[in-house]
Amino acid sequence: MPLSAMPRPSWLTFDCYGTLIQWDEGLLAAVRELLARKPAHDIAPDRLIALYDHHEHALEQTPPHRPFREVAGQGLALALQALGLPTQPEDIGLLTDRIGAMPPFPEVVPALQRLKARGHRLAIVSNTDDDIIAGNVAQLGGPIDRVITAQQAGAYKPHRRLFDHAHAQLGVRHDEVVHICASPHLDHAAARDVGFRCVWVDRGTGRQPLPDYRPDATVRTLAEVPPLFESLGW
Repeated sequence: MPLSAMPRPSWLTFDCYGTLIQWDEGLLAAVRELLARKPAHDIAPDRLIALYDHHEHALEQTPPHRPFREVAGQGLALALQALGLPTQPEDIGLLTDRIGAMPPFPEVVPALQRLKARGHRLAIVSNTDDDIIAGNVAQLGGPIDRVITAQQAGAYKPHRRLFDHAHAQLGVRHDEVVHICASPHLDHAAARDVGFRCVWVDRGTGRQPLPDYRPDATVRTLAEVPPLFESLGW
């Protein structure tokens, strides 16, 4: 069903990293610095990032639930080990401290302010810890009403427990929200399984949509979301 046939949502929820915050860019900078501290090698940052992503996502879905700092640390250690590189205690601090300092995309703050001015209530639903995301939220300038994390829910995307917890905290049914996100394999999978509406911010990163799910709308940046919703009378 097209968005035009659906009612105005009670809440807009957002993925954080890659949607609002420059995740790929920030992670690449952190990994480059980390690799520069290692003994002589010819390992490209993209190779370490790919291994880190693999291990991090696997650990997130392996019980019991653990804080993101622990998951990220173990994922990074496993990736470095696979590449034959040593792990220092300060490596994980470099990575997780940099996450909280990653800035928003240039268009994000004006777009959020425009949505807020239209009377929308805005929440972030993110695979992270409260203390890490606090630095990112502070850079958004105040329009976010609620921040709901994997730490609070005890589960990581794409597990529906995180979204069920978020919707319970917001006091809404699944069909009363629209989720705006950039991650097909996490957020789209949850939208498919849980049944909430979803707008995909396809920033041209090469991430591919799921073969069995199509988002309700696709935009290139967050700047396109306010006019899209205004065209719907939202």
